[in-house]
Amino acid sequence: MAGVAGAALVLVARPILPYALAFAAGAMIFVVVEELVPESQTSGHSHAATWGAIIGFAVMMTLDVALG
Repeated sequence: MAGVAGAALVLVARPILPYALAFAAGAMIFVVVEELVPESQTSGHSHAATWGAIIGFAVMMTLDVALG
């Protein structure tokens, strides 16, 4: 019974899955920025930390587009 109910729920939720995953990704990026960026700015290497974050994000997006 629970398996059938779970399968039915997946079929219903399938259209909103991309939006839910995008929300989850945004929440994870927010947590990283909220916790790591202020910590990296206190050590005196603020420019290196900022450029590292920018380059890392650019590489991640490039790989996402290139690899599908």
